[in-house]
Amino acid sequence: MRLAIWLVVVAVLWSGAVVAASFGSKGGPDPANIDHITDLLREDPYDLELLISFGTSKGGSAGHIALAIRDEVPGDDLVYSANFYADRARRHATGFYTNDLMVAIPKKEYLYKTVSSVAQTASFGLDFGEIYKRSIIGVRVYGVPASDKAALAAYFKRINYDYHRRARNTEYHRGEIKYDYLRLNCAKTIGAAFKFGANYRDLDVTSARVLSGRRVVAAATANVPTEMAMKLIEEWGKRGYGMDVVLYKKYGGSSYVDPHEDEKVAFKDLPNRFPSVLSLDFRREEGAYQDFDNLFAMYLLYNLGKYSVRVNERTLLLEIEKEKDPMTYQEAARLANRSARSDSENFRRHLEFRPRGTRIGETPDNTHLYNFTDDSAMKIQPNKD
Repeated sequence: MRLAIWLVVVAVLWSGAVVAASFGSKGGPDPANIDHITDLLREDPYDLELLISFGTSKGGSAGHIALAIRDEVPGDDLVYSANFYADRARRHATGFYTNDLMVAIPKKEYLYKTVSSVAQTASFGLDFGEIYKRSIIGVRVYGVPASDKAALAAYFKRINYDYHRRARNTEYHRGEIKYDYLRLNCAKTIGAAFKFGANYRDLDVTSARVLSGRRVVAAATANVPTEMAMKLIEEWGKRGYGMDVVLYKKYGGSSYVDPHEDEKVAFKDLPNRFPSVLSLDFRREEGAYQDFDNLFAMYLLYNLGKYSVRVNERTLLLEIEKEKDPMTYQEAARLANRSARSDSENFRRHLEFRPRGTRIGETPDNTHLYNFTDDSAMKIQPNKD
């Protein structure tokens, strides 16, 4: 009898905890119009979307990169994302999702959902519900052959197969196939799938060197998310593929604290910085980037920009605003190059000047970049059905 009463008490407490989870927290309510907004974005016939996540640390923040392939699941894209915890470290053996190196996640879930369909141990803010932790830039690509899409998906499965069997010394990596922040990270796995799976033979996918058999890595040779994104965008430009950009803005009100992090900081208080290339900017705070490569990347992505998506903090619904027509890749790259060269030189000379380029969202308060107003006539409202 006591056991039955105790089980009832536990059930009540558990259900109360679920109900009490706030918006923007793990297990909390989702925006009610995810399907509607997703369907609107999918009216554009893109084939792939490269998802570049902002960094969340104060210094040395490279962010994350993942790839969404259209129609891999009904009515949605499937995101392939390297699993930070699939490193076979003893501290990650329990309480973390480590079944796969390349986690496959529906894009709605990756961006907006607060409950994972992958596993209870999946990481909130990394494997699902990313916008509650940081902003994401989506580079959508048009005209990609179906054979390339199939080859990419197959290669991600091959990487998982290699991880499961503890393979070593493959065409894409020397050493054991497991996650490594510098040697086999998100940028390298995405790059490898294009280079070896989709036959992008000219794509430069580097290998960080281990010196003298010790755990000393030449970080300067590591693959970095933003640098890999720029390489892929250039490859798509050469192939004549169309591109545009969606900025998925961070929801700024999440009080969720990741229990796995040593420093207990609510998501809303984490930095939300454009992911830096390896440069002197790597240790600068958001809003202070001066390096040509960072400026070029931010200007290029802004020039390709078409939509931004945010959570309205009053209604807790997703909103889409069409800010501008994207430039063609050639126009966007030419203008970004010219502006970044001028601005980086002026920064180097410590001059006071008005920057020629416009940066895509770099700071936590980046709502101004797409000129949102609550009464905007251009805003697309959710269905009332």
